[in-house]
Amino acid sequence: MTTELNEKPNKGESQTKDGALERLFHLRENNTTKRVELFAGLTTFLSMAYILAVNPSLLGQAGMPPSGVFVATVLAAFIGTAVMAFMANYPLVLAPGMGLNAYFAFSIVLGMGYSWQFALFAVFLEGLIFIALTLARAREKVVDAIPQSLKIGVGSGIGVFLAYIGLQNAHIIVHSDSTLTTFLSFDSSTIHTSGAAVILAIIGIVLITVLSHKKIFGALFWGMIGTWGFSVIAQLIGLYQPDPANGFYSVIPSFDLNAQTQELKNGFKEVCFAAFNVNAWTGKGGETGWELLFSINILLVLFALLFVDFFDTIGTVIAVATKENMYDEKGKIPRIKSILFADAFATACGGALGTSTTTTYIESYTGIAVGGRTGLTALTAAFLFLISLLFAPVFLALPSFVSGAALIYVGFLMITPLSKLNFDDVSEAAPAFIATIVIPLAYSISEGIAISFILWTVINLVSGQRQKISPLMYVLSVLFAAKYFFI
Repeated sequence: MTTELNEKPNKGESQTKDGALERLFHLRENNTTKRVELFAGLTTFLSMAYILAVNPSLLGQAGMPPSGVFVATVLAAFIGTAVMAFMANYPLVLAPGMGLNAYFAFSIVLGMGYSWQFALFAVFLEGLIFIALTLARAREKVVDAIPQSLKIGVGSGIGVFLAYIGLQNAHIIVHSDSTLTTFLSFDSSTIHTSGAAVILAIIGIVLITVLSHKKIFGALFWGMIGTWGFSVIAQLIGLYQPDPANGFYSVIPSFDLNAQTQELKNGFKEVCFAAFNVNAWTGKGGETGWELLFSINILLVLFALLFVDFFDTIGTVIAVATKENMYDEKGKIPRIKSILFADAFATACGGALGTSTTTTYIESYTGIAVGGRTGLTALTAAFLFLISLLFAPVFLALPSFVSGAALIYVGFLMITPLSKLNFDDVSEAAPAFIATIVIPLAYSISEGIAISFILWTVINLVSGQRQKISPLMYVLSVLFAAKYFFI
């Protein structure tokens, strides 16, 4: 691929002057320059900065303080990405993952009834398990045992789930006693609150889509900022009127630095290391404290976290490696162990700091597409995340209907792998479809995983395709079935 900015390195160029960077990141060896890497890091940051607004909004619905989640999100992204830069020397950027944050908030906390403090401990525990699996080189082997069709189905189901949450956050879809959900009905009592929110959310969807179609890098981020700008105008002219009692807050940020700093400090103090506050651990069955660790449901929680993060990271790395031909002569990805370790370490740190599972972002490819080739790209993005703490008032003022528009578009991006599903083979396509549809309708990622795994195993067993079923799939299907019959 042609290096961005028409800048090609040569022996006498700036790499010689920047000896430390050359030794750390091997710029010359990777056919890149400092300027290109810095620009690529900026590009990647802009393409995924939406997480700074979306993550606090989503986890806030689980009862966590958004200001604290914002700080934890920034720190988890910074630490994870910096580890990736120095250990693996790849232009891959990490942050709390979409889908994983939804599972945290809507499945573990709101669905299963666990306290968010215990959910954070589950994330921390997941990170430790991943570290052990990575050091034992078991992580890549487990991936091979699960059918590709189910990986596609689960990923797509999470995409539809996120879009569904986005539609609700934007107030486009609302509760209905007769049909469960319905489209918002505009009337005089809602036109300046939920009605205005719907209009602004639709503007956001259009803006994000058009910017993406025009190949504007950071389209999602700029689309959200643009929609927020329209929201500010709408509030100033009276079209949108805040109603905090019903969940419609002012979109104009407060720039009272003392108050904002105190809010961030208090929020972070509440979430940081909350995972280890055993007294705050509760479950829907009345379990408290350490007895939660010995409940069977915790296995399902951990498996779902492990499963989704497994394929977020592996899928991203494989997609980037395939697109950029990063394989070695043996067909393997160099330093894959370091990539997976950085991901696992970031997850453990994120759980301790106070946010959901941290994972490698496919948006990393935007920086690669403009020439990023080394960890300097990742390190640049890491520092930009850290600097974003200074702009906390803006990110925290973005309303739910703005993040809702972003979630709808992210959901669209996540269902695109469905095109790779072989619909002629119904033994593969049908279970994948079940995963895709059950996850949003059951409002649970884990239920979609469980049902689709059981169906895939039973369908292939009954249809005489035993050779396709790995021992691991038998074990997982039996465990999931036992959950429904005995728990």
